[in-house]
Amino acid sequence: MDPVQPVQAAALINEPVAVFAYIAAVLGVVFWLSGLAPLKKLFDVTPPVIYAYFIPTLSSAFGIIPLASPAYSWMTRYLLPVALLLLMITVDLKAIARLGKVATIMMLAGTLGVIVGAIGSFLVFQTFLPADAWKGFAALSGSWIGGTANMVAIAESVGTPQSILGPLIVVDTVVGYGWMGVLLFFSGWQARFDRRMGARTELIEETNRRLADVAARRRPSDLRDVAMIVALGFGGAVLALFAAGKMPPLGDPTIISTTTWAVLIVVTGGLLLSFTRARDLEEVGASRIGYTALYLLLGAIGAQAELRAIVQTPLYMAAGVVWIAIHAAILFGVARLIRAPLFFVATGSMANIGGAASAPIVAGVYHPAMAPVGLLMAVAGYILGIYGALACAWMLGAIAT
Repeated sequence: MDPVQPVQAAALINEPVAVFAYIAAVLGVVFWLSGLAPLKKLFDVTPPVIYAYFIPTLSSAFGIIPLASPAYSWMTRYLLPVALLLLMITVDLKAIARLGKVATIMMLAGTLGVIVGAIGSFLVFQTFLPADAWKGFAALSGSWIGGTANMVAIAESVGTPQSILGPLIVVDTVVGYGWMGVLLFFSGWQARFDRRMGARTELIEETNRRLADVAARRRPSDLRDVAMIVALGFGGAVLALFAAGKMPPLGDPTIISTTTWAVLIVVTGGLLLSFTRARDLEEVGASRIGYTALYLLLGAIGAQAELRAIVQTPLYMAAGVVWIAIHAAILFGVARLIRAPLFFVATGSMANIGGAASAPIVAGVYHPAMAPVGLLMAVAGYILGIYGALACAWMLGAIAT
């Protein structure tokens, strides 16, 4: 007998389309509530993505929806490539190139810090963690280089168990947003820091001038626009999955799986499309539909997580703190070598750890006119996230075996 059948029979909602509808309804209610003024402070501290994950987790724990469902399999297979493709076609590589050498170096230093931090922290805590904990570290490296989409992509690529992914989601939020709070606190010390470092603050004004022509040109979308976005997203996803099925797995343990090939194909294809008129779809909300697909997928992942996995969180939390400490040490070391202003340290870090949602906030706190720099650095980190996290996963897998 299929072992998941008793769980499914005990759930209040079992029919796959109804399960999908429930997760979509949860997502809709969460984001509706996040826009209400009385709840603004709550969602500033605990962003909607947390509820998008943990409400389905609680729902499956209390028997509202099942721990296993064909709906989850479908969402995992198709919504990830849809989200990645729609996010990648919006990338403006030319604008990123205009960020300047110091901004680029600090963003890359942040990426290097995440990779080295993952390896260092894993070596410290390896003996206290399950044998496949490296897969959770690999997934978290994807989040801390490029964001939630990369975390999901790497988790699917290396087969991160839900028992490990659950605690790492907690670490991602608590440690990641805790570090963001530290960086915001540092903003009051930037003048003193820059003087002591002899930082070249003129680079900030130069970068600001270069980004003067970078502005979001959005317009209301119509039925034609939405139809084109959906066609591109799902059509590209199906083609990427078909092509990935023809590719051999690589690595021992397997790092480049069929899912990984699909991710690499869709990311690379999306980047190529970003040089075409397809990027104009961002003016009518292509990335918003991409993020919607991503958060629906996150809800499906949350529904499959078991609450008892959270008891492992304290140990993973300590590993996350060590990880961030190594990341920060590398950033400040590189900043000292190239005399980078604290602004670029903070923004380079948050472009990796927090991604596009947080980096503009940190950048804007340091210099209100510089929020676009944070956004573009985060986009650059997002591009590196897949490739950098795959390299990190490869190294972690080699250490674990």
